[in-house]
Amino acid sequence: MIHPSYVDLMKVVNKGVEEGEEPVISSRYSVVMATAKRARQIIAGDEPMVKVKDKQKPLSIAVDEMNQDTLRILTDEEKEEMLTDSEEVVTEESSENE
Repeated sequence: MIHPSYVDLMKVVNKGVEEGEEPVISSRYSVVMATAKRARQIIAGDEPMVKVKDKQKPLSIAVDEMNQDTLRILTDEEKEEMLTDSEEVVTEESSENE
């Protein structure tokens, strides 16, 4: 059995969502996808955001990050906003170089 449970992880991720709003994640699948993506980032060389135990595997580190609320899952709106902001920065830099 995985500790913490999927339900516990979903509660951590959705704790800032107000009543009546759509949760950031609403399924186990979302938890699995987010932790798997983060585990791949750790394997690729990203530094863990939590204290790592001896011989702890990347997926366990990702689960710990999510459980300790250091791993943040973005909503679709937040992703869109980040993309828009980064495009504006690139556009500004391009116009400065001309």
